[in-house]
Amino acid sequence: MYKRILKTIVMAGLVALTLGAVNAVAEEESPVSASGDLGVYTQYVWRGYAFSDSSLVLQPSATVAYGGFGFNLWGNLDTDYVGMDDADFNEIDMTFSYDWSYDTVSMGVGYIYYGLEGEDSMELYYTIGFDTILAPSITIYRDIDAFEGWYISLGIGHSIPLTEELALDLSASIGYYDLDDVDYSELHDGTIGASVTIPVNDYFSITPSLTYTFGLSSEAKDDIEAVSADGDSDHFFAGITCSIAF
Repeated sequence: MYKRILKTIVMAGLVALTLGAVNAVAEEESPVSASGDLGVYTQYVWRGYAFSDSSLVLQPSATVAYGGFGFNLWGNLDTDYVGMDDADFNEIDMTFSYDWSYDTVSMGVGYIYYGLEGEDSMELYYTIGFDTILAPSITIYRDIDAFEGWYISLGIGHSIPLTEELALDLSASIGYYDLDDVDYSELHDGTIGASVTIPVNDYFSITPSLTYTFGLSSEAKDDIEAVSADGDSDHFFAGITCSIAF
């Protein structure tokens, strides 16, 4: 039942996004912003865990924002879910957020609802980033439902100009997991990524990307292997994202 409800919300959200985007173009001074993405990836990997094996995944996303408040809908469509001979929309997430900044510091808080194929869950998060060399950031997540525990991510990034319009965006992060109900508290996963955003016009862009993720300790590698659909602790995947923003 929840999947039907969430899918209905997704469709309604996409319609609202389209209408809002048209309105935003007509009113340049509108405080409302809207954006949409469609990502196509060779694998779905989240916090080191691979939730797909040998199939493409499609990940649509729609966001509307007013001032510092934002609402995002995100989904994962696996074209061959865990060996099944059929596509499956196996995850739909909703995020409510509020972001603000002061001088060179940006901060945000939010609530994430994970609509999963199995048991749903919810998280709260706080993030802080610094507009300085390597753009360091830290995000703290607290699961308050099915998978109670903490996940802390430390990240850095750097852009290398290629042309007047193009730049190579590099990023790296490490994650720490501390789960309440199991004996697991480890430096968990590392991620290295590279992407280039190619503007098509004032509203559309295309972003190809490459990402490598890996377990950070022997315990983390064992945990990731046990959970991942492909049984591996290291994952390398490619993607391309088409974006529209107003």
